Amino acid sequence: MNASMAALGGQNLLDKAIAYVSPKRAAERMLARTTLAMGGGYSGAGINKAQLSRWLTSPGSPNTDINPDLKVLRARSSDQMRNSPIAVGAIGQTVNGVVGTGLMFSAQVDGRFLGLSEQEAEAWNEDHDRRFHAWCDSIDCALERNLNFYGLQELSFRSELERGDIFWLTPMVPRAGRAASLALQLIEADRVCNPDGKPNTDNLVEGVELHPTTREPVAVHVARLHPGDALGKKNDWTRVNVRGEKSGRRNVLQSFQPLRPGQVRGVPWIAPILEPLKQLGRWTEAELNAAVTSSIFSVFLKMDPEAFQDIFEDDAKGAIVEQAGKWSGEMESGKAINLLPGEEPVSVAPTRPNPAFDPFWMAMVRQIGMALEIPVEVLILHFQSSYTAARGAMLMAAKFWRRRRDRMITNTCSPVHELWLAEEVTAGRIRAPGFFSDDITRAAWCAGVWTGDGPGSLDPQKEVTAAQARVDMEISTLDSESVAYDGVPWKVKHRQRAKEVAAQKRDGTYVQKAGAPAPASAPDDDRDATQRQSEADNTGPAHR
Repeated sequence: MNASMAALGGQNLLDKAIAYVSPKRAAERMLARTTLAMGGGYSGAGINKAQLSRWLTSPGSPNTDINPDLKVLRARSSDQMRNSPIAVGAIGQTVNGVVGTGLMFSAQVDGRFLGLSEQEAEAWNEDHDRRFHAWCDSIDCALERNLNFYGLQELSFRSELERGDIFWLTPMVPRAGRAASLALQLIEADRVCNPDGKPNTDNLVEGVELHPTTREPVAVHVARLHPGDALGKKNDWTRVNVRGEKSGRRNVLQSFQPLRPGQVRGVPWIAPILEPLKQLGRWTEAELNAAVTSSIFSVFLKMDPEAFQDIFEDDAKGAIVEQAGKWSGEMESGKAINLLPGEEPVSVAPTRPNPAFDPFWMAMVRQIGMALEIPVEVLILHFQSSYTAARGAMLMAAKFWRRRRDRMITNTCSPVHELWLAEEVTAGRIRAPGFFSDDITRAAWCAGVWTGDGPGSLDPQKEVTAAQARVDMEISTLDSESVAYDGVPWKVKHRQRAKEVAAQKRDGTYVQKAGAPAPASAPDDDRDATQRQSEADNTGPAHR
């Protein structure tokens, strides 16, 4: 601190001597010393280098840095998602890894807290899953009746990646012949905007109304028409409360990836790489056109000027010159091109395909993969390294997908399940005492596990062996390994497998596994395992 003050205001003997001889030079020395003292220790913040002199930045807030660019970012992101093979592949791989065929819920109520026996809890779980899965499988769960719940998950996540965020409306719409009235509606990011193009304010940011104190969203303004369809048409907006004023019910769900505290709207996933992505697409197109042109075989017919003058009449000469002059220069395979008298074709040695294309393209795609958190092997679906390297790439991608999946469950899937269950309890179709009494009891009734497709397998034999070892060491469970493999809970497979083994034993086709202990007693009749267990229960001590 003292050194800094001395640098800012003090003069040593040399400074005083220079000031006596040359005051101008002394002033320049003091200015340079002051600049150095006020500057920090990071070279990246310096402005004294030519490389950094034009790097001008400003410390903007999350909303001032993001909101002015949102419309252009969304439009360019959508363009690349339609036309860039890299962008199309990236979003396809991410949607497949995060959502896949859909995230499915399996109830696992906290029976101990709720005072349920193990059998009662299991029966409640089965009844719940039967009802919830029936609602999820039906297109009646969507307001437009065009997708089931799993299709809505995929569309929602895809739109969130492309446009930055997505909104779910959760109206109650009674329908003939359907018990549940919860209907879900997806609202694309562009439709949530300020009414009549009003500028943003402290409490209204890009269509989201904020609480003046807590800064939480309290309402959204939804345009009846998409801005892209509203050109020349009158548009109007509907204000939708995020939560019910008295009940606190979730009327609106917003899903996006916050990058900074205080951020209100999401940013398209590929926003940081839009420029290199577009430039790489242009270069790829240019190289492709050059390769096509170099592969074309055309014949140029050179005409002798003297023969042209002697053979053709004036009218014919004019027609030939006019026809040759119409050639635009475009090459076409197998075409014979007449040249004007005196013209000669200039042969250019073909240099396409460019041998440097693939290495440079791969170098750029690696950077794009880094920005998207997707290993390049997964991004381009090309595994040419060892099994260890390929598995490492898959595991890194799975980490990214798992994090995105967890956020999607938190933002949309779990709230939707809670809304559905609240309606079922209110209507009396599912019994859940204390569901509305407090948050802890409600959380106990809503407890469960969301599962999705597994990450796939590169070497099934090695991975099954590793899974068996984890179970034998008791650091994993059969259910965990089953879900990690293909997303299906173990109890579902076990129930089906028990039926299959019973049928094989009944038909005499069952083969004992090598090294497995023999069963205590083999069935001697055609009854399946379920019937025998039921009869055993009925002949237990209580029935004798």
